[in-house]
Amino acid sequence: MTALLGATTDTQPQQATPPASHPVGRGWSRHNWLAGLAGWFWLAVVLIPLYWIVITSFKAQSDYYQQNAFAPPGDPTLANYRLVLENDFVRYFFNSVLVAVGTTVPTVIFSLMAAYAIVRGAHSRWLRRVQGLFLMGLAIPLQAAIIPIYLVIIKLGLYDSLPAIAIPSIAFAIPLAVLVLSNFLRDVPRDLFESMRLDGATEWTMLWRLAFPLTRPAMVTVAVYTGVTVWNGFLLPLVLTQSPTERTMPLAVWSFQGQFQVNVPAVLASVVLSTVPIVVLYTIGRRQLVSGLSEGFSK
Repeated sequence: MTALLGATTDTQPQQATPPASHPVGRGWSRHNWLAGLAGWFWLAVVLIPLYWIVITSFKAQSDYYQQNAFAPPGDPTLANYRLVLENDFVRYFFNSVLVAVGTTVPTVIFSLMAAYAIVRGAHSRWLRRVQGLFLMGLAIPLQAAIIPIYLVIIKLGLYDSLPAIAIPSIAFAIPLAVLVLSNFLRDVPRDLFESMRLDGATEWTMLWRLAFPLTRPAMVTVAVYTGVTVWNGFLLPLVLTQSPTERTMPLAVWSFQGQFQVNVPAVLASVVLSTVPIVVLYTIGRRQLVSGLSEGFSK
């Protein structure tokens, strides 16, 4: 009987212990609030100046000094934009397009070929040294090499021309582009290359028919980043050009600031016009830019 009672007692379902709950500390909640406030603060820091630039560009010069700086224009006007366009702004815009395209296209092509050679010839000691040279290029700032670049451009007879801006820009853009593209090419299975080799494909064929399509997102990343960097470049146009006809957009905006030093709305109108292409380019390729850079540096 005792054994039966004991068996009965043993067979009774034991009271289930509640699962251990992970206590949520107040610190986590407080940190989330701080992160949210910091995010909103940073958003305000970024948007408030942009808002002021845009609304001021539509104000008349007299209204700028009479109204509140952050008040929207009571009588919007396009006179500032007409004034900027009448002062060779189209020429400066076209110069920037030529320099940006003339830098981005060669950078993408040469970087793809260099990255392919580095990845496919990883067993070569010479190619490993070449990769080290590309990595060293990331550590050399443009400001440290501006005097040698100036002397080289003078010797080549390219001073005060658009190629004088594009050639050094290509040299400084290639190291980062090679790093990003080589990291993408390392993810391509070697079996694909070997199968194409068995079919009689050459290295040149494998480069353009296999590596080129598979690394297209990385090339978009390199193209967008290089184009934005060259478009916003100021030091090279300032040092390597002199004629007003060879000015690019950043240098033109700087000259507008000196030309219209009391006409603040006209200066801000030139800023808005020079920023629109960058905003459009970033909007189109922002996903590829962020994903490409994050994957390129995380491998």
